[in-house]
Amino acid sequence: MSLRSFLFGSVASYASVVVYYMVTKNKTELPSKLEPPSQHILTHGIPDRGPNIHVYENHVLAYDQAKKTPIWVAERITQKHVNGPAERKNIRFRPDPDVSSRFSADNSDYLRSGWSRGHMSPAGDNKYSQEAMSQSFYLSNIVPQNLENNAGFWNRLEIYCRELTQRFNAVTIFSGPMSLPVTSDDGKLVVTYPVIGKNQVAVPTHLYKIIIVEDKNSNPVGIGSFIVPNKPIGFEHALTEYQVPLDEVERKTGVRFTPELDTSRLGDLCEIDSCKLMQKSDFESYFIGRRLKGARNRENLDKIWKEFEVKGGAPSQNHIDMYNQKLKDFENEIHKPEE
Repeated sequence: MSLRSFLFGSVASYASVVVYYMVTKNKTELPSKLEPPSQHILTHGIPDRGPNIHVYENHVLAYDQAKKTPIWVAERITQKHVNGPAERKNIRFRPDPDVSSRFSADNSDYLRSGWSRGHMSPAGDNKYSQEAMSQSFYLSNIVPQNLENNAGFWNRLEIYCRELTQRFNAVTIFSGPMSLPVTSDDGKLVVTYPVIGKNQVAVPTHLYKIIIVEDKNSNPVGIGSFIVPNKPIGFEHALTEYQVPLDEVERKTGVRFTPELDTSRLGDLCEIDSCKLMQKSDFESYFIGRRLKGARNRENLDKIWKEFEVKGGAPSQNHIDMYNQKLKDFENEIHKPEE
């Protein structure tokens, strides 16, 4: 499924609404096919919830202006997208310039809120382009996420999606927040969720991810759908514990994710592939490597290395090489002649 095909499928269901809005945007009367009294109801214009979709270099999303979070975020990644020179160290989270400030989250909303800024299209899926990575830090792509979940289980799920690009031609991913009901003391189902900051950004109870993999001919061959609680999840939990039918995600979000694709003909991703996330030792090794690579100075580098030693980690040759290379880089900066 190409991005063009994906966009066509996503936009198709909105086409009549978009055309209707464009035709009547600067008018006060509705199309003549509407008979009285309905033709007089919206004489002051059609209520506007903002653009149906927002398109960026490497992700597409639908945005909820009330909750200040995305409804869904879509990507289609290959090995090309997840490898490259783009870096995140100098990028800052910021409001999306395509979203009115009236309906946007702000960094101050997250400050001391107890919630992290969780990417739906992760920075690691955009290493091929500095612009694409920068756009992934727009707050339209972010939800309030439990810190341990963001840095742990969800991070491992994102890594798994990138690993799939080594075994499949391309991977299409839909991610987003959910607010699901719980049973109250009186036995009734209720939906409750906190909001943060002056803009009252909604904190989801759950997150979902839909993964579609393609064969070498770009034909979709497998799908996996997952609903993950927005809370800490330990290494003892497997991804398959959170697998659900696509229909369940669609009913709970109110979104048809693939209107141009018959997903009933696709295989189960967890049968085609492993659905096994990175285990604790490998994940810690990966994480320490990422921290070493991102060290800002010699003091920071030595602090990270000492933390690794205290935890009893056995550095791999890759870690040692990375540490020595960073040392060399910092030494070269110190002795770099002034211009």
